[in-house]
Amino acid sequence: MLSRFKKFREGFKKHTPTLHRAFERVFAGPYMDAASLDALEELLYTADFGVETVEEIISEIQRAYKSDKEIRSESAAQIGATVLASILEGSEKSVNFGALHPEVIALVGVNGSGKTTTAAKLGYHFKQAGHQPLLGACDTFRAAANEQIKHWSETLDIELIMSQHGADAAAVAFDAYDAAKSRNRNPLILDTAGRLHTKSNLMKELEKFKRVIQKQDPSAPHHSWLVIDGSLGTNSIEQAKVFNESFPLTGLIITKLDGSSRGGALVGIYRSLKLPIYFVGLGEQPDDLQTFSIANYTQAIFGLDQTAASHE
Repeated sequence: MLSRFKKFREGFKKHTPTLHRAFERVFAGPYMDAASLDALEELLYTADFGVETVEEIISEIQRAYKSDKEIRSESAAQIGATVLASILEGSEKSVNFGALHPEVIALVGVNGSGKTTTAAKLGYHFKQAGHQPLLGACDTFRAAANEQIKHWSETLDIELIMSQHGADAAAVAFDAYDAAKSRNRNPLILDTAGRLHTKSNLMKELEKFKRVIQKQDPSAPHHSWLVIDGSLGTNSIEQAKVFNESFPLTGLIITKLDGSSRGGALVGIYRSLKLPIYFVGLGEQPDDLQTFSIANYTQAIFGLDQTAASHE
């Protein structure tokens, strides 16, 4: 099994070579080349880091070069990683379950963000950590959702509560909570239907979902995580803001980072929302949903070695 850092390196392999080569080109000769620095800046924009972040990275590299004309490409990449780590301070947060049984994790997001597979992978993650999770199939609107989550639950051997297509999602959540409590399962992971953040009637359904869950436990859901498709880049920020108004969020999961050259969007999303990033999706396999690590992310995205990242 790959280490956590290697998972990050593999996940970002589509665009880290490009960024890494860009750093090498900037410092290929005895002097900083303005055209190469412009090329690096353009690639950072392409990776969707955002204007403010790109300007900070370029500015720090220029400042370092002024004081050391022999600065090496890896040192420049490390400057970029250090800038990102500073921006992402506070984004890393672990899940520690307390005395509550069950703790409820509600996953929300737009269509196609990967909530259903993420719900199953979360179950796998917590099962590997020694917990006994239970899945609630509350996406009753999408015809294939039940089949999809049932397949995952059987493959990963995770208990599942589901109903027929078209059933009331809040009622499924209610039943799943009952089952989790009576069977002493924890956490309870609820997959909700994807919905456009621009549709007010669909957003109101989330409010109903929350009211019904709170009949079981007034403090639930204890975790409300927005699942964001990382390949959409910073376009996801407006989604998050609207969801947060109807269904106050406590954290983020950013998926599909392995299939995109826009891995820098994670920085812009955090910079705008200041919500902790609990997990990132770096591939299709169950263990490709990885707990977010600032060190692993910042080192991997610029193609740096593990020695500078967390040793996990």
